[in-house]
Amino acid sequence: MHLRPLLVLGAALAVSLSAQSIKYDFGPGAAPAGWTKVTPDLAYTDARGFGFETPPGSTLVPFSGGRDPVKGDGVASSAPFFFTFKVPSEGNWRVTVTLGEPAEKSLTTISAEIRRLMVLHAATAPGETKEVTFLVNTRTPEIPGGTTVRLKPREKQGEAIAWDDRIQLEFNDAHPAVAALTAERADEVPTIYLIGDSTMTDQPGMPTTSWGQFLPIFFKNTVAIANHGESGESYHDFRTELRLPKLLSVLKPGDWVISQFGHNDEKERSRGPEFGAFKNYATEMRNYTREIRAKGAHLVLVTPMQRHAFADGRVQNTHDDYPDAVRAVARELDVPLIDLTAMSDRMMNAMGEKASWQLFSRGQDTTHHSPYGAWELAKCIVQGLRDANVEPAKWIRDDIPAFDPAKPDPVSSFTVPDCPRRTGAGGGGRRGGPAGGKAADDPSKPYGS
Repeated sequence: MHLRPLLVLGAALAVSLSAQSIKYDFGPGAAPAGWTKVTPDLAYTDARGFGFETPPGSTLVPFSGGRDPVKGDGVASSAPFFFTFKVPSEGNWRVTVTLGEPAEKSLTTISAEIRRLMVLHAATAPGETKEVTFLVNTRTPEIPGGTTVRLKPREKQGEAIAWDDRIQLEFNDAHPAVAALTAERADEVPTIYLIGDSTMTDQPGMPTTSWGQFLPIFFKNTVAIANHGESGESYHDFRTELRLPKLLSVLKPGDWVISQFGHNDEKERSRGPEFGAFKNYATEMRNYTREIRAKGAHLVLVTPMQRHAFADGRVQNTHDDYPDAVRAVARELDVPLIDLTAMSDRMMNAMGEKASWQLFSRGQDTTHHSPYGAWELAKCIVQGLRDANVEPAKWIRDDIPAFDPAKPDPVSSFTVPDCPRRTGAGGGGRRGGPAGGKAADDPSKPYGS
């Protein structure tokens, strides 16, 4: 055993995790004092606590030539790659990435954790550097008092690992070039928590994508988005799996929760007479509202989006009276409401039966969405916050225009790069998995939600 390399490695990890501040200097040059050097050959290991994860076909190329010891060298690629690093505690982290290289122009899109879009098409000219800053929320399954969230297999060792002590960043686009990265605790910022089912969760691989994964790009870097949604969840399951207690344990006064359940709650009517839209579903919404408000946080209720179900050229309601129950509880308890059922209805009717398939994953999944569909639904959520005139509307980026669901964007205007992760086909990255993966649609459930 070579003791000296292990000692050096341990010292580097200790420096990078000290004082809740992390500093990584990429590229071949020497790192300044207080920075951890990351050369292109360093693959991620738990022992090291940081490193690259490259999908098949991706090669990292070092660059140098700049005078600045941090910004003057780095790594670049013509294909997507991942960088993963450990953090010493869960919560919000402010990440700043320095982009650009001395001799080439760069174009970089950054996603965090499981495909949460943070930076889109950041461009630099040759010799130019640019710093981009965004907030990443991390979480672990432990709950104060000794209990833990009852995670699904895919959340523990499968394709959707995000309940851990690591941040994974995906660098994508035509020519991503990264010179440096810093991360520091951001306890002072408010958090918007998302709770719900597979239509808003962090979907692990292409082509299926949720609106929750695109929501961060629409907000300023003064608020964190924490997606606690998970596939297959109802209000009842979210509580019994201890996901609600976990949420309540981290909520701070001034935080917000956006809640969108329904697709799976509808399946629970077979459990007994106490299950139904105006029975347990409405009761759970009332209880969630009271428990979240007791923490000094605020709730926004969202009706479930329409499925692709047409008759006589018009969208049909497959949700029965569940959207009405959400609307009723929102009126009763004075909870802000985003009527995504109505907004998606207008959008799909405007597009028509054939064209609206572009909103959905694989062109045959009637419930889950393509990246383009997730983008359009995220715009609906953003506009819904504005229409409700709630505090999170103040945190939306100033350059985001108003959105009319009856006038959806042409699919040709959607330019978010494809993620290398593909469900069922591998695609690289610790969370994407080297091969295989559970299909997004569960044939045992009517709508695979």
